[in-house]
Amino acid sequence: MTVFPVTSSTLSAKELGLFIIEKYNLNKNGSCELFRTGINHTYFITENEIKYVARVYSYNWRSKSEILAEINVLNVLKEHAINISYPIADKKGEFIQEINAPEGTRYLVLFSFAEGNKVRFINNETCFSIGSIMASIHTKMFDKEINRIHYNLETLLELPYEYAKPFFSETLEEMKFIKKQSIEIKDYFDLNELKNSPKGVVHMDIWYDNMSITTQNEVTIFDFDFCGNGYLIFDVAYFCKQLFHIETDKKEYESKMKSFLNGYESIRKLTKEEMLLIPKAGAAIWIFYLGVQSQRFDWSNIFLSENYLKMYIGKMRSWIEYHES
Repeated sequence: MTVFPVTSSTLSAKELGLFIIEKYNLNKNGSCELFRTGINHTYFITENEIKYVARVYSYNWRSKSEILAEINVLNVLKEHAINISYPIADKKGEFIQEINAPEGTRYLVLFSFAEGNKVRFINNETCFSIGSIMASIHTKMFDKEINRIHYNLETLLELPYEYAKPFFSETLEEMKFIKKQSIEIKDYFDLNELKNSPKGVVHMDIWYDNMSITTQNEVTIFDFDFCGNGYLIFDVAYFCKQLFHIETDKKEYESKMKSFLNGYESIRKLTKEEMLLIPKAGAAIWIFYLGVQSQRFDWSNIFLSENYLKMYIGKMRSWIEYHES
């Protein structure tokens, strides 16, 4: 019987565990369990008391050179003792494994385990810590460039709209809103000379789901899968945007945002011009991630509906209206 082709598979945790144990020379009694699927698939590896995280990249999601660029960034940050989850080399000193999956070659990287828990509602002290870690990353990545996406007007605004068009009619009010906002954001960035804003390597996904926090309030940031080249203020805006949607009490949001910015500025000062860019930068990133969901329709199709678009753009509207008022 001919094996039917697939577009996406979930690798056996048992077999993947044996593969990792052999490649990394781990204890043969180690275990492997699937944590979750998504854009990439995440597995937890346990060896005695030590835990690791294995990321299996989706087929054709990242090239080998893009993954290597991410690894190089993480190794630089690790050398400077910044609290991040870092890649683990195998017994031959290699960081990237190739797996012959049914859909084609998929890549695997093993990472250190970030101790602690995911905390949705974080306190002011933690916000300060997150800000200082983000700024520490930015100081080490300032003016650097890697073999990855450049976050600019094309990748943030133009391409995401094109990715969304096959799923949503351009006659929808939400699609018209995106188009209108894209023009306003471009004009604002031009007027405020975004091109002169500090640049470097950015994470582009720092929020509570990509960090672990211990009871001692130690924060470890992970998942640099969206890292790329861009303006440093994009990371700041992204975190503020996520915090805004988590904190329904806007007085709480303002207090925690202030703590976050204070933490950031304890390491790197933000210019007045950068601060003014935060609202529009946050809106641009909102559009970008709609494009990501449209690109990865095979895993996110439960979201791509008109009702979801209304909810998604509704959140973007509330962010914009809050700053306009």
